[in-house]
Amino acid sequence: MQHLLRAHLEKLVPLTEAEFAAVLARFSCRQVAKGGFLVREGELVRHNYLVVAGLLKLVHTDAAGKQHFLSFAMEDWWETDFQAYYTQTPATLSLECLEETTVYCLTLENYRALCAELPQLAEFFLHKLALHSIATQQRLLSLLTTTAQQRYEQLLARYPALGQRLSKTLLASYLGVSRETLSRLSS
Repeated sequence: MQHLLRAHLEKLVPLTEAEFAAVLARFSCRQVAKGGFLVREGELVRHNYLVVAGLLKLVHTDAAGKQHFLSFAMEDWWETDFQAYYTQTPATLSLECLEETTVYCLTLENYRALCAELPQLAEFFLHKLALHSIATQQRLLSLLTTTAQQRYEQLLARYPALGQRLSKTLLASYLGVSRETLSRLSS
């Protein structure tokens, strides 16, 4: 499994054997069953997660009990409640496993240490945060300016694997439509 972490990092930054050993010492690995949680609303967020295998959903539950899906994360994606992680405050989001999932976990302390020890990793994480910010902007803009049909087509074009791995109910909720509307859109 270490080779997956190394390959992920080396897509952007080269690492010597000694550098990768230092990186590896800062990560832990965790397996979580389908339906398990990596983050629960109200709890402190101890890790940022790199998905090695599996599928996650990041969700907020409002006062009325309605779930609002912010994002999904599959292999090679990073996910957490970033606000709670960086500010070390209780989570306002939950991160749930939709499949049996394996993740690499990085504490904030170890993240900061890696960035200080290996400047190329600071650049790596800056790049990943920029991509996350771009994806968030695209999602918001899509929700504000496109039709349900366009949102559905954009999702499938950008992330075709999600269309195969998510239930119609989850897809519909993420797109902001009813399951019946999604059935019409996908036929």
